[in-house]
Amino acid sequence: MFPQSIRAINALADDEKRKIYSLLLPEWLGTSYGIDLQTLTRNGLPAVFFRYVPGSRAVEISVKRHPADIDPILYLHMADTFNHQLIVLLTVVNDPDAPRFNTDVDVHGMPTHFGTSGRNLFAEQAAMEAGLAPGQVRAGLRVFKQSVPIFEQFVEKMGYDLFLIEPLAYHNAIIFERYGFSYLRGHSEMQRIHREFQPGGTLYRKLTPENVFRQPDAYQTIRRRSWAIHDGILGHPFTGFQMYKRIGTHANINTFPDAKW
Repeated sequence: MFPQSIRAINALADDEKRKIYSLLLPEWLGTSYGIDLQTLTRNGLPAVFFRYVPGSRAVEISVKRHPADIDPILYLHMADTFNHQLIVLLTVVNDPDAPRFNTDVDVHGMPTHFGTSGRNLFAEQAAMEAGLAPGQVRAGLRVFKQSVPIFEQFVEKMGYDLFLIEPLAYHNAIIFERYGFSYLRGHSEMQRIHREFQPGGTLYRKLTPENVFRQPDAYQTIRRRSWAIHDGILGHPFTGFQMYKRIGTHANINTFPDAKW
């Protein structure tokens, strides 16, 4: 019988845990980056790294082309909730060949924790001008659409009919909407944000040519809205949002109609 919680998986022998968690690894890691999904190696070196402690309710998976690489190609952090649900706390995909922008550390080299404990404005501006969204250090690979069905299959094996996810930024929430997610918390706030970004709205009136992150045309696109929100245009951090995906179902939520990236 397939384990029905992360904690149950983490209680298994190491080789069993690795075999189960390897089901989450998409095929493009092998076809595009030469990672052997059976041995979890690349050119004979470890490529997939797990962090799972017996008794823990969480797991972290990192996939790298080389063990010494700073950034993973794929990172996944998920956990059991206290009410017996499965939640994705963070998922990151990086193009390892794309330029790197040090938005993850401030000018003193201290971690910014996605901008919650500090910022590197020079790196952020460069990243924004290169087409990145808040929180990104490299461009992504646009593979989220391919990853959702893989994760759904894993969740279904565990006996769940849905899973939770927490968008860390405005653009994450919009992307999750596009792939069928709905809201447990935050739907009305997302609707309010869209409304107030319309010409004449409170957020629209805060856009100004004097601030590179809040340019007057920022209301028109997902990415530039997200940068303005990251810059504090809401008056508070983008927090308190929680979404869910029901297996095999598209929720048809759209809080930014006709949006462009």
